[in-house]
Formats: sequence, C-alpha cells, structure tokens
Amino acid sequence: MTSSDDTTDLRAKAHNDYRALKSKLERLDDNSIDLILREARSHYAWKDTAIEESTLRTLYDITASGPTSMNSCPARMIFVNTPAGKQRLAKSLKEKNVDKMMGAPVTVIIAYETEFWQSLPFLFPHEDRRAFFEGKPDYIEDTAYRNSTLQGGYLMIAARALGLDVGAMSGFSNQIVDEEFFSGTTLKSNFLCNIGYADETALFQKLPRFSFEDACSFA
Repeated sequence: MTSSDDTTDLRAKAHNDYRALKSKLERLDDNSIDLILREARSHYAWKDTAIEESTLRTLYDITASGPTSMNSCPARMIFVNTPAGKQRLAKSLKEKNVDKMMGAPVTVIIAYETEFWQSLPFLFPHEDRRAFFEGKPDYIEDTAYRNSTLQGGYLMIAARALGLDVGAMSGFSNQIVDEEFFSGTTLKSNFLCNIGYADETALFQKLPRFSFEDACSFA
C-alpha cells in the first residue's frame, strides 16, 4: 500500500502535470479529429507494408494509458503478424473475412483476463479492492468484457493517431480463437482488429450516422 505522504505527493504531481498539459494543448485541431474519428474509415484492403515492432510497442503504450474502471486493465492483446499465426487465426473466421485478415500486416486479438482482479494491488495500490470481485463470476465477466472493449477502442484511435489504419472484425468464432490461442489460460477473446496501411481503393461511401436529435437527449 502507498503511504499517505506518498499519495499526497503523487496527487500534487498529477495536478501539476495535467495543468502543464492543458497549458500546452487545450484541444486537438480539426484535422487531427478528422484523422482519428470524424473522417476516419474502417478498412478492408491493405498495402504490402510491414509495421515495425517498435510501432506496435508504442501503440500498446498509448492504449494502456486509457482509463478503465478501478484501473483494472483487463485487456490482453496478441499481435498476429506471422504466416503461421495468420493460418491459426484463419480457422476461426467467416469466409468473407479471411482475405481481409490475411492481407493485413497485423491482426490484433483483443482478449480479456478473467483473473484481472488479482492484479489490483499493483494497478490500484491505494486500496485493495479484490474483495469486490472474489466469488462474483458475473461481475468479473461484465467488468472484464466491458473494459477490454473500451481498451480495444483506445487501440483503434491510437493506431489512427500514429498514422495507421484499422478495420475491426467480429465475424469469427470466439470459441475457436480461445481454443487455438488461449487453451489452458484464463483469457477469453473479445474481438479482432486488422491494422496496417490501407489500400483506400477498396472503400465505398461512408454510411449514415444518427443525428444528435435522433440519438441524444437531456435529463
């Protein structure tokens, strides 16, 4: 456990660090917002350009900074970037998704650790919250699935911010992925995401979105 004096010092540093960040950059410019979300697209075809391991490590480091409940960080990721790994993953895919995955430089299996709560003394050191989860499998599953989904979203935005393109996929068998990659572990697959440099000629028109009035309200 962190001492109260240490906690006070760490909180003060966090306050100052955040003030310094906001003094340098209050918001992203519109071009940056377009790149990561507003004009970004899901991609299905890829250029034959490899992604360096250092870039993937940077991608994870950015993703890991995103918030999760109790800093639980349940997501675990396998970066599938070898022919052998791709062949294993192809067993799980619906036929229409095989070419999309095989053509991507990297396909990330976003999974979650069902025993994530055992690491809370490290991840949430100022209070031991393991008792929140012990003996509560439904709560564990819900927390792990929800927060690993969040982390998968952070991964996609971080990849776009680094100049990469992404294409998330759910057309696969979680059971086959789990048998192939996670047998004998406490991990479960959530979804897949192709990452690379897109061949934009495969794009079609952007699909509609709901307006604020259709999707939002005030209370």
